[in-house]
Amino acid sequence: MYHETSIDGIKFIKGDYMIRIGSHVSMNGNDMFLGSIKEALSYEATALMVYTGAPQNTRRKAIDKLRIEEAHELMAEHNLTGEDVVVHAPYIMNLANPDDEKHQFAIDFLSEEIRRSGAMGAKQIVLHPGAHVGTGVEAAIKRIASGLNKVFENVDNDVKIALETMAGKGTEIGRNFEEIAQIIELVEQNERLTVCFDTCHTHDAGYNVKEDFDWVIEEFDRIIGKERISVFHINDSKNPIGAHKYQHVNIGFGYIGFDALNYIVHHPDFTHIPKILETPFIKTEEGKFAPYKEEIKNFRDQTFNIHGILEELTEEA
Repeated sequence: MYHETSIDGIKFIKGDYMIRIGSHVSMNGNDMFLGSIKEALSYEATALMVYTGAPQNTRRKAIDKLRIEEAHELMAEHNLTGEDVVVHAPYIMNLANPDDEKHQFAIDFLSEEIRRSGAMGAKQIVLHPGAHVGTGVEAAIKRIASGLNKVFENVDNDVKIALETMAGKGTEIGRNFEEIAQIIELVEQNERLTVCFDTCHTHDAGYNVKEDFDWVIEEFDRIIGKERISVFHINDSKNPIGAHKYQHVNIGFGYIGFDALNYIVHHPDFTHIPKILETPFIKTEEGKFAPYKEEIKNFRDQTFNIHGILEELTEEA
């Protein structure tokens, strides 16, 4: 049963949904985390993902400036909990870096991000495993695991690290399930590790998520264990399977397509897992627009209905 409510003149839908789905949202300005929750609700989302600051730098506001208490009050009004909030670690950290100073920076900054995530009430932080930058896969996997061991020694809270499946661009690690499994095996407190399954990345890595997602999950389950999956990134791909590029495009306008992604979103094995859209804003002559409300509605209705601002994409396709 749904009913309509509003905050600051913005209409939202309250109620229980079949799926936990949302998008990445901003956290900046005066509202900070409170603003993130408001933005997610404006998309009629039931989950969300945030960066605790700009993903390209280390500048962060003090925890007491994040308006966490007000955000939690708003979340409670709309039946959102910490399980529905996903934090994404910044891109500037590379636990695989062979340079000791840069490796230590990644350990220290990731430790701080986990503390901030815990203060926000989030239960997981998504991490790109890292890139070997010339040292090779085996050395990088050991380096990443060593770094994660130190991070878990630094921080003892209930925030789990979700290692993201990667596309294999450049020297990045996590391009296949075996590499992620090897990292997990080498981490002492690996019960604190989960996996973020990115549909675009796995497609670009060469896994046939479009035509045989069930087989892909069987492989994942055999190598890692599907119970490790704690969040999905739901993205279409600009590139054909195996391209090793990972360029996200809007849902239904890439090589994976709406039907395959809709099957994943509603897959019965993962009904309790948050699904997060990372699709790009739509550019028009009037400016940029977030497509998330329309994309979420399409998944909720299980119908690829092009309307509103998504018509702009139809004209360009």
